[in-house]
Amino acid sequence: MTLEFAPLAEHICDALLESSPELAASAGDHRFDDRLPDLSPDGITADIGMLNDAAGALSQVDADDLDDAERVDHAILSALVDRQLFELTQVRSYQWNPLRHNPGGLLHNLIARPFAPVEQRLHALAGRLTQLPDALATARSVLRDAPRIHLETAAGQFAGTAALVRGELPGLLVQEPGLAEQIQPIAAAAVLALDDFSAWCAEQAGRGEGRDPRLGRRLWEAKLWHTLDTELSAAEVLKRAQENLERVTAELREVASELVGGPADDATVRRALDLIAAEHPDDATIVSLAHHATEETTAFVREHDLVTLIDDPLVIEEMPEFSRGVAVAYCDPPGALETAAVPTFYCIAPTPAGWPAQRVESFYREYNDHAVRNLTVHEAMPGHFLQLAHARRYRGSTRVRALGHSGPFVEGWAVYAEQAMVDRGYGGLPVRATQLKMQLRMSINAILDQLVHCEDLSEADGMALMLDRGFQEEGEAAGKWRRSLLSSAQLSTYFVGWAEVAELARQRPAGVTVREWHDRMLSFGSPPPRHLRTLLGL
Repeated sequence: MTLEFAPLAEHICDALLESSPELAASAGDHRFDDRLPDLSPDGITADIGMLNDAAGALSQVDADDLDDAERVDHAILSALVDRQLFELTQVRSYQWNPLRHNPGGLLHNLIARPFAPVEQRLHALAGRLTQLPDALATARSVLRDAPRIHLETAAGQFAGTAALVRGELPGLLVQEPGLAEQIQPIAAAAVLALDDFSAWCAEQAGRGEGRDPRLGRRLWEAKLWHTLDTELSAAEVLKRAQENLERVTAELREVASELVGGPADDATVRRALDLIAAEHPDDATIVSLAHHATEETTAFVREHDLVTLIDDPLVIEEMPEFSRGVAVAYCDPPGALETAAVPTFYCIAPTPAGWPAQRVESFYREYNDHAVRNLTVHEAMPGHFLQLAHARRYRGSTRVRALGHSGPFVEGWAVYAEQAMVDRGYGGLPVRATQLKMQLRMSINAILDQLVHCEDLSEADGMALMLDRGFQEEGEAAGKWRRSLLSSAQLSTYFVGWAEVAELARQRPAGVTVREWHDRMLSFGSPPPRHLRTLLGL
């Protein structure tokens, strides 16, 4: 029996949203705002059953009978279901990664985004805070042999989540004082549970190394396949990343020579990068620098007619403590199903309290004035902020693309945006040299991702790769080494996504302007690049 796709897809979307408050929150569906994920054994069993049912039903749809848009949606939804099944049955990160249990993002969404009246958001927040002690008790019962690096990071993040509740909830209660008597005891119990869990993570970390955070080749290659949704093999990704590393190094040598004079060699590159690094912000000025860079990049995009601008609200701020310890910056947009006019957050993490002055200096030499300008292209304009604003305006026959966005496309567009800006002269030679250094980092990210999880790359060799071949500062390299152990497959999305998005951009038809082609590339949501090729008629 062949099933009709659209009603089936909508039914599966509802099941996925109901089973995952995190997915619902990221998509902008507020029906489940009072819930936390159920990561208990019974909850996981129920989710696996639902996903198996969904996979079976999708297999009964004859995709050949669908038009291009629904055929792509069928492929995206099938991949999303399969990816979640793989995570729950093979990776099983909820059993060894305490970061998987961090409710900080779900609480922050209710506190920071004014999508509904304060009273409504407080009632939802109370629901989540009420469940939090039991959820963390479940976390303790299911976590086994967690890696020390994950426990150390979790100890900081859960302390940050406790600080979020302590620091931000009172401001909401001032606006609705009638709810204070009900919510304050719930919040106090939740904060106590968060602090206790933070301390538990720190205690567990002090007991030893725990399990190896490396996935191993079999599991990592399978995860890479699910993450990238590309036809490239892991071996081909590594080969292309290594080739790109060589190509970009040669180009950077030439740009450095033009910038500071001298032969086109690594010594000249280091002189040029030292000159660039000398102009840098500090903890007090980095957010204001990002504000200025956003205004500057927006004006440049408008002047060069690169892509249609969208006047959605953007808030630029310090990264909340509960999110720190993995990446230096991120873009957090409202979901595609969000109906309220709420902002996107472009967040940057300052240096952690307690860092020695030398390490702080190293951090800001890496994230210097020109690097923050390039970072703002990536995270905001015309990168993530603008691309995701376009994506939210896509409307299809189902909600599939609101749920199943492609990380490689999102990251690939942002890196492509960096290149498109410097190709048109943005920032002059200093930003061009910086962006080439970021391309080296992107290539090394993919190499590091694979060698760490599949080849037992040592920390010393990984650091040497980043410091010598990537010209990175010690602080950046140390942070990326941690990130390679804390995550898997995600670091490869930048390189693979960029390669595929840049290839699509090069296929702009004759007579079509750059802006028209970019707008068309962004008009289909955030599908995997291989499906975007179909949607573009290529």
